[in-house]
Amino acid sequence: MFIHGEWLSADSGEVFQSTNPATGKVLGQVASGSRSDTRKAIDSAAEAFSVWSKLTVYERAEFLYRAHSLMMAEQDSLAVVMTEEQGKPLAASRNEVKYAADFLLWFAEEAKRIYGRTIPSARTDQRFFAIQQPVGVVGAITPWNYPISMITRKVAPALAAGCTIVLKPAEFTPLCAKAVFEIFAKAGFPPGVANLVTAADPEPVGAELLSDSRVRKLTFTGSTEVGRMLSQEAGKRLKRVSLELGGHAPFIVCPDADPVHAAKGLTLVKFLNTGQACISPNRIFVHSDIAEPFLQELTARVKALKAGSGFEPGVKIGPLVSKGELEKNENQVQDAVEKGARLLAGGCRLMEDGLENGYFFAPTIIRDVTPSMLIYRQETFGPIAPVIIYDDSDDVLSMANDTDYGLAAYVYTKELKTAFRFFENLNFGIIGINDINPTSAAAPFGGMKDSGLGREGATEGILEYLETKLGGFSV
Repeated sequence: MFIHGEWLSADSGEVFQSTNPATGKVLGQVASGSRSDTRKAIDSAAEAFSVWSKLTVYERAEFLYRAHSLMMAEQDSLAVVMTEEQGKPLAASRNEVKYAADFLLWFAEEAKRIYGRTIPSARTDQRFFAIQQPVGVVGAITPWNYPISMITRKVAPALAAGCTIVLKPAEFTPLCAKAVFEIFAKAGFPPGVANLVTAADPEPVGAELLSDSRVRKLTFTGSTEVGRMLSQEAGKRLKRVSLELGGHAPFIVCPDADPVHAAKGLTLVKFLNTGQACISPNRIFVHSDIAEPFLQELTARVKALKAGSGFEPGVKIGPLVSKGELEKNENQVQDAVEKGARLLAGGCRLMEDGLENGYFFAPTIIRDVTPSMLIYRQETFGPIAPVIIYDDSDDVLSMANDTDYGLAAYVYTKELKTAFRFFENLNFGIIGINDINPTSAAAPFGGMKDSGLGREGATEGILEYLETKLGGFSV
């Protein structure tokens, strides 16, 4: 663990292992922290806050600039750690490191745009001034699917705002988190500004972050189930929260769309990170007029996807993160087929060509999916493309919105009028119109309904870590 600028063992001396999901090989071990370790990290963050928050925004930005430069200089080595521990292809890992570094650079600049304002008063002898100040110590919990960029997406705005932070990474990817905090250490962040508590059991760490009154904000990326629990507990203490949770993204192919272009786009975004992304399309709605050419192109592309170790050339499909996720994917396919869906590609665990020790699931297409099937309602987090064929554009809008989630949605159309209609009426926080990558450090990221609270990235991202203070002056 990294607490008050030092690498420490857990108070208990306990450790846990990190393994490669492609091979089952043990990669290393890290400290398994507890409530006492978390309390120690909060002590450090609280002490550092009084100094860090008083630095000028230009001084804080310099630390983030250094961290950005160091991360880009070590892009290749960080990518190797990520591919080993999380499983994604090496090229995708390199892209993620660049994306992670973008947040450090963006918020180094955004720190300088923490503006106040003057407000006119009805009284001639009164002046109002509003300023923005950091909320205080932040508790952060990050996921395994994007194990480096999700750290900087929280740490960078928090530190830019003047907060200090205690971060608990996912149990599946502690080595990625350790590598990131080694960057922070090299960048020279003062002791206590950024603290890392790794833990095999997340509950004691989360409980301490929730119960300690010095932690004024909790930011979490993960499942809706856990996010709802954290929000409830934080609400009892009036602790601020921001939550980036699950998704069940619709991918709508309109009758005027180019079916080949749409199938290419779907293949790229659906099977990115082996489908283990909260913005991954989970329900593919294709108009009946172009369903057959779309499915023909999609099937050909999906069957050509190569699964294997992320270090092998040409590999596009890595392992799922765990046995539990593998079984979930198997169960969804089996349920759909038993209820009448047709399997066009994949549909099973991959056990040949040296893949038997990993959690590999074949890239899969199932068509004729209906609302009675698990996959229609349940987030997949895997390489399965469920296709629903529709006839009416009003119906497809209703079907796309028929979910408790509201993170991302995608639409393929050539008509500007259609594009705006879907953009304005889809109940999702992020809409890609003929665009499979509607994300950037400069763009707000977040969802509606059960997909979360608040936004990350952009101007909105730093506001999550600031309080507004009003001054009324009688003159």
